[in-house]
Amino acid sequence: MVNGRRGANRLGCLFGLLLLVTALYFGVNVGEVYLRAYRLQDAMEQEARFARNHDDDAIRLRLMALADSLGIPESARHFQVTRSANLIRISTEYTEHVELPLGVRAIHFQPRVEHNY
Repeated sequence: MVNGRRGANRLGCLFGLLLLVTALYFGVNVGEVYLRAYRLQDAMEQEARFARNHDDDAIRLRLMALADSLGIPESARHFQVTRSANLIRISTEYTEHVELPLGVRAIHFQPRVEHNY
């Protein structure tokens, strides 16, 4: 018994599977960068909420330790903490580099938080 299929369908399926795996691989790289940025932003918001109980240096130290544990670039560890009457501002700025199929892409982040207390 001879089957009339040539195998082209299987090759197309393998190519589609290869594209899917490649997209997942690079998607995870990009997702990790944005997840770290989200976690840093969340920690900054929490520090701003409880700023009344902590001085600026203590806030900077906690945020620097978190940035270090998350593996965020060194440039992000320069947090600016400013206070005025009943307002605190916490900000930083950094760039992450992500490997993509056509080269390395730089993604710039500027997390900033303001909170009235």
